Amino acid sequence: MKVSLTDAGKRFNRDWVFRHLTYTFQENNSYAIVGPNGSGKSTLLHVLSGAMQASEGKCEWAIGNGQLANENVYSYVAICAPYLELVEEMTLNEFFEFHFHFKPWLPTIDRTSIAIIMGLQEARDKQIRHYSSGMKQRVKLAQAFFSDTPVLFLDEPCTNLDVAGIELYHRLVSQYCSNRLVIVSSNDEVEYSFCSERINVMDYKR
Repeated sequence: MKVSLTDAGKRFNRDWVFRHLTYTFQENNSYAIVGPNGSGKSTLLHVLSGAMQASEGKCEWAIGNGQLANENVYSYVAICAPYLELVEEMTLNEFFEFHFHFKPWLPTIDRTSIAIIMGLQEARDKQIRHYSSGMKQRVKLAQAFFSDTPVLFLDEPCTNLDVAGIELYHRLVSQYCSNRLVIVSSNDEVEYSFCSERINVMDYKR
């Protein structure tokens, strides 16, 4: 799957977050969207994921030789972001069962193996509201990485992770992203060091 922007821009009221951005994000590649806090990295990610429409220009999605309509993009993308909420009244097992009713998980993966990979096997039957912030971030990473989608959007993916959590994140990237389009929004190089291309939002302010 590839995502293409053509002379795209996004504004809120009279303030342009980015403008005149033409770029194609190719399948099986990794990209970093960088810039200082408040520069519009997450907004650009929202436009690319189809969650938000551009104010001008076009954002188009294609898989194989066919174009995808905006309302169908969600089926092909998975997102991990600190502002996305978990259903904290559920246990980990219940949450995974709930989530994967909407998107299939990767072949050969099940709830038990995910919990083991993420280091959460001892907390599978505990309500997520009792998890630490780092454990909750591991759940968010799991629901993104293990969804069977060709595109993965990662917005500040190492939020609240300790050293072991960051090492886990890089293992997930190495093991589960070789055949996917990955787009990371971050101003911390530890989160996007593996990316082959970098786009600075500050270059598209006019």
